Amino acid sequence: MTDNKTKFKPQFAIPPGETVLETIEAIGMSQAELAARTGRPLKTINEIIKGKTAITPETALQFERVLGVSATFWNNLETNYREALATIEERNRLEKQVEWLRYFPLKKLYQLGAINKSADPVEGLTAVLNFFGVSSPDAWEKLWLSPEVAFRKSPVYQSSPYTIATWMRLGEIAAQKIKCQPYDKEKFKQAIVTIRELTIEDTNVWYSEVIRLCAEGGVAVIFVPELPKTHVSGVTRWLSDKKALIQLSLRHKTNDHLWFTFFHEAAHILLHGKKDVFIEGAVFDSEKEEEANRFSREFLIPPQKFREFLKSTSRFSQEAILLFAKSINVAPGIVVGRLQHDSFVPRSHFNKLKQYYKFEWITDK
Repeated sequence: MTDNKTKFKPQFAIPPGETVLETIEAIGMSQAELAARTGRPLKTINEIIKGKTAITPETALQFERVLGVSATFWNNLETNYREALATIEERNRLEKQVEWLRYFPLKKLYQLGAINKSADPVEGLTAVLNFFGVSSPDAWEKLWLSPEVAFRKSPVYQSSPYTIATWMRLGEIAAQKIKCQPYDKEKFKQAIVTIRELTIEDTNVWYSEVIRLCAEGGVAVIFVPELPKTHVSGVTRWLSDKKALIQLSLRHKTNDHLWFTFFHEAAHILLHGKKDVFIEGAVFDSEKEEEANRFSREFLIPPQKFREFLKSTSRFSQEAILLFAKSINVAPGIVVGRLQHDSFVPRSHFNKLKQYYKFEWITDK
């Protein structure tokens, strides 16, 4: 998912001045003569040779005329030297920060193919920075931990910010590869109506259709495996004004939980602001969360239909559940989940009517 092939260069840098010195010595020219021919002070030539002064594009042109070696060669030599110095300096800085890696679920990232494993701690740190698209641990913490970050208010995020940020970043990278039409509220509404009907289908039918339908409405839907200690079912956020993201973890693995979470996240997109980030997975006292819960609950099972179903039977049976699910055109497992949640039946009852899902995380490696 992220390219970590770039390696650190050796811990030394050869100044271009050494090549200048070798060149003039080979033709029997002194530093003083080079200074006179280029019109540069002798001190400047001496500092270039010692690596204290850079070869400017103007100086490179002068060297081309005097030494017969192209200006491009001298410019490239200087660029490579400065890059090597910066790389050495960067490595020295990162060596002091490798302990920061202990906060992240590296083993899981290796397993998912998100980053490559390296025996060099600095390369490992660089891989994590590349994965997040930041230049340093300080930049990462400003982006993900600063008080201004909206989703920090979630108690789930506060409990494990580094791991949850990793999970969110996996979804963000995957979502970038989904081509979406600009967000259209009406198209997205139409999409979730169709998706509700797909809850009765097998995974190989609904999976690609959910992604396609939502993309047409401007919403990228991504399934990312739950990471250790995250306890997150889903996240909703806007990647831009024209593209929203619904990220699901399949934490509970059954269709009732998955579809409730999906429509809960869809509600956030339809009902709430584009600046909000909603992280699900823990009890969080929020009017918007309850509004999304109510939307999902009633969208899946219309309230009046559910009341009629409850009145129609004094003892729930598998046959009654199947008939009711068919009458409202949703998966039976969704009805079972609602009955269990509302304590009409024990959580141990009718679980055979639920579908259990398992997705494989696919990378581009």
